Amino acid sequence: MTAGPVLLDAPSRRRAGAGLRGIETVDPAEVDRSDRLAMMRSGELGSVHSWELVTAVDGPGTRLTVFLSGCPLRCLYCHNPDTLAMKDGEPVLADDLLARVARYRGIFSATGGGITLSGGEVLMQPAFAGRILRGAKELGVHTTLDTSGFLGANATDAMLDDTDLVLLDIKSGDEDTYRRVTGRSLAPTLRFGRRLAERGVTVWVRFVLVPGLTDDPANVAAVARHAADLESVRPGTVERVEVLPFHQMARDKWAALGRDYELDGTEPPTPEGTEAVREVFRAHGLTTY
Repeated sequence: MTAGPVLLDAPSRRRAGAGLRGIETVDPAEVDRSDRLAMMRSGELGSVHSWELVTAVDGPGTRLTVFLSGCPLRCLYCHNPDTLAMKDGEPVLADDLLARVARYRGIFSATGGGITLSGGEVLMQPAFAGRILRGAKELGVHTTLDTSGFLGANATDAMLDDTDLVLLDIKSGDEDTYRRVTGRSLAPTLRFGRRLAERGVTVWVRFVLVPGLTDDPANVAAVARHAADLESVRPGTVERVEVLPFHQMARDKWAALGRDYELDGTEPPTPEGTEAVREVFRAHGLTTY
């Protein structure tokens, strides 16, 4: 990618329990716990960490990116460690979030943008995500899911029908490295990717290049093969690959949360090293940035 995020009307930093300016939250004291759980099961209510209005990241055009709380992975390089626990998010009504989406329809139309649901892991809250996706499509807004795919089984066919684009984070190409990076198995991500291809959902594959962790040539080659396999299921599925160089912008978040950050001393990859990895994907005929 050639440009960083351009913040237009949202907090410039994301902190645990912050970043929801302009979206009403529900006071837990005013809603009985059993009612609150029922509302979350139905998708009326979700646990939301923050939102940003950004350009050049998280999908095409200007995006309203919403970060949901809760994630089953424990990625060593997690950029949003303050989104890992669902209990740390703020309760937000789907209707209130959709009202914010409606406010920006003019910007989305002018830039080819839309809403991106991210996290955390968006598929930790499939009912809420499904309601937002359906509401956004009714508003004529482009929809994107940013997901690891680990919980892909939680995505209903109806949700995928309401999804224009999936940013599929393939964090590593081999099982051992994937478990080292995330603490989980790679297989669910690959199954979800194939399902997306079979259903005709457009995919942008994302891969974070971390020196000493994900940059082994065999691992890079395996990620490229997985992306090429998706493209072979239905040509045109993988619209692009984004090789994202590791950075240390989350270091302060880890420290503030009092969590051990194993990559504290890891340096970002060199521009030359990053470009070399991109060439591995291009060798498979994949458009890569």
